[in-house]
Amino acid sequence: MNRVEVAVEDIGEPAWIDRLVEFSLRVLAHRGEDGWDLSFLLCGDGTMRSLNSQYRGKDESTDVLSFELGETVEDEDGSERWAAGDIAISLETLKKNAEYFSVSEDEELRRLVIHGILHLSGMDHEDNDAARPMLALQERILADLSDHRIIEESPGT
Repeated sequence: MNRVEVAVEDIGEPAWIDRLVEFSLRVLAHRGEDGWDLSFLLCGDGTMRSLNSQYRGKDESTDVLSFELGETVEDEDGSERWAAGDIAISLETLKKNAEYFSVSEDEELRRLVIHGILHLSGMDHEDNDAARPMLALQERILADLSDHRIIEESPGT
């Protein structure tokens, strides 16, 4: 059984957090992962800029950051779990990117969730070329799980 937690910082708490958890669990199941613990931080550009500066030396916001922990820990019942790490997502940058790429905010959020989980799986990419193996896999998973929505959007959006 996988576990996902969500924290919110410097923004209002979205109504769709439970659906974010459900989608994340579906991505992990799709990948065949079991016994994973991961967390999300939903934030604004201010928090993301601070994290990006502190951990990557880039004084700018970004859409998603993954902090891979990648270690086995013992659960309360003595079983072993995989502490995968943390994924931070700026909802402000997500919105800008959705507009820029002409996709819905929901699609962009699902893409960032998958992207973060793939990074926690140990995958990486040199650039944003869609042909990179990680990014191609991200798009395949997005297509495979296209029936699930996180952000319920109004008709016509």
